Amino acid sequence: MEPPSRHAGTDIIIEDARWRASVPGTERAIRRALVAVARQGGPDFTQSPAPSILLATDRIVKRLNARFRDKNKPTNVLTFEPLSPMHGGDIVLGYETVRREAAAARRSLRAHLSHLVVHGALHLAGYDHHHPGEAREMEGIETRTLRSLGFGDPWRQGNWRQAGSVRI
Repeated sequence: MEPPSRHAGTDIIIEDARWRASVPGTERAIRRALVAVARQGGPDFTQSPAPSILLATDRIVKRLNARFRDKNKPTNVLTFEPLSPMHGGDIVLGYETVRREAAAARRSLRAHLSHLVVHGALHLAGYDHHHPGEAREMEGIETRTLRSLGFGDPWRQGNWRQAGSVRI
């Protein structure tokens, strides 16, 4: 039996049952990604409020993207900054887009979900990828984190990049 997760306080809401069907142990995979990113120099949510994570449909992500970004289309991941110091922010992922991207990059849905959770956590910690230097730093943490989880470099497999993720 494993010890309790250091990220047991992370609220994980699975709105679409396809997430569980496609990624056995979904919650555990998410918590492992959060622990791993902290070990690679990313945010340590044992020292600050943990984010809430919503595994939703593209329909829900599209609505949020339209409301908060004026983009009437789904995206893979949205992050919402904390509303107060007692809240860790929100990470929202759209099933269909994440599944489609994983298939196009020839990686497992578990690997891609883990990557996007790490990506969202880094956004919540203030990392961004709008400038080359920032992007290199963020991608470096993501790569080290994914490798520590047993997945390949998320930026080299199939020369695929995730252009749709955004921090709000």
